[in-house]
Amino acid sequence: MAKKKKATRRKKADAKSVGLTTAEVRATDDPRVRELTARVEDDGGAVLGSYCDPFGGTPVLLVALPIDAVEPTPYQRDPSEPHVKRLMTVIEKVGRFLDPLVIVRDSDRYWTPNGNHRLQAMRKLGAKTITGLLVPDPDVAFKILALNTEKAHNVKEKSLETIRMARALAERGAGREIDHAFEFEEAPYLTLGAAYEQRRSLGGGGYHSVLRRIDDFLEESLTKAVRERERRAAKVLKLDDAISRVVAALKEKGLTSPYLRPFVIARVNPIRFSKSTEFDFDEVMDKMIAAANKFNVDRVRQEDVAKIGGAPPEEA
Repeated sequence: MAKKKKATRRKKADAKSVGLTTAEVRATDDPRVRELTARVEDDGGAVLGSYCDPFGGTPVLLVALPIDAVEPTPYQRDPSEPHVKRLMTVIEKVGRFLDPLVIVRDSDRYWTPNGNHRLQAMRKLGAKTITGLLVPDPDVAFKILALNTEKAHNVKEKSLETIRMARALAERGAGREIDHAFEFEEAPYLTLGAAYEQRRSLGGGGYHSVLRRIDDFLEESLTKAVRERERRAAKVLKLDDAISRVVAALKEKGLTSPYLRPFVIARVNPIRFSKSTEFDFDEVMDKMIAAANKFNVDRVRQEDVAKIGGAPPEEA
């Protein structure tokens, strides 16, 4: 049952009270730096410098790597070709690559959790080398991915990225689903991600607002949680089938509007006007599916749809 969480207030830090001094940032007496330096050089790269992170104090290496040695993490979203082309244009006009990737080394591979578009742009420009900030802890890639602001996600991209991340963490045996709430951000992304894997054309944005109220992080192991996400995704797809039939019937009746799908979803949503903060996922979904299957299109008028207003859920 999904429960509403209380927002925690951040304690205000005193100015200049956190982190390292400039001298401390410069000092990197850490055995991981020496070990990584040797590995980078063995892999045909070069370490250009190293320092301690000014906030957390962990070591970071500034490296140059053969561009073919770096790949995006396998669980993140696919690159956007228009965004790659825009980056190519900017890099060409400036004549410089000034935004190093964040890179981790894991199992003899170099992964970037937040620089795939920049990496692809440099590859298409024919670059031989890519520069990056190499972080010794491979697991930090999962946290960095949650902070990725290189290009704004839509619901589909974020959901697919999140379920891929969950599967990768499950293979590592990395605890319970709820332990990774920071990386996943919202539980509905996991359910929608599993649904998008089965149906890329799913209009998941239309169901997101409902799922945010009924779907919460699970206290199961990630392996079990992924299976539960697949089960929940099947219900979302069953609901989507029913909604699609209603939308098709409304169009056949002569109703034309980009708001038909959100209109139907709102009509069959049993908790739309509820002020409760706790709901059972299966109970709500089953009611929505039943309501969609019994939907009477003959009672809908064009002006009813027009009243919904706003914009259709973003998908692209």
